[in-house]
Amino acid sequence: MAMGLHTSGRGRGGRRGRTPMAEINVTPLVDVMLVLLIIFMVTAPLLKAAVPIELPETRAKAMGEEAGQVTITLRKDGAVFLEESELAPGELADRLAAVPKGADGKPPLVTLRADKALDYGRVMEVMGELNRAGFTSISLVTDVSGG
Repeated sequence: MAMGLHTSGRGRGGRRGRTPMAEINVTPLVDVMLVLLIIFMVTAPLLKAAVPIELPETRAKAMGEEAGQVTITLRKDGAVFLEESELAPGELADRLAAVPKGADGKPPLVTLRADKALDYGRVMEVMGELNRAGFTSISLVTDVSGG
């Protein structure tokens, strides 16, 4: 029947009864799972940044993430982090040499996160070290302002 209940019986003279359908409506489950997926997709990039810094703001469009990218963070006090581990002064070049190349033989994309209070010259020093190590694809990370 159109209401989702089946009738069982034997013709006109038989007993008629209603039995519930043995099907589960999965639409609400799918709706909840899609909402959770969207929430995780939005929050996952925010969880990656483990070193707290204050990024400069910009009105540029956000870029997508690539697999195998390397994140370098420059804190306000000048400390350099490769992913989440702090590096000693002068250690960046050695650690960059140990970064594995991609399947095509090219170095991975580097995302550079620098505190907005940091001296511009210090950012350029790190970018120079990246260039000497062969990393020519560098993305500068900023906060996107709502303007």
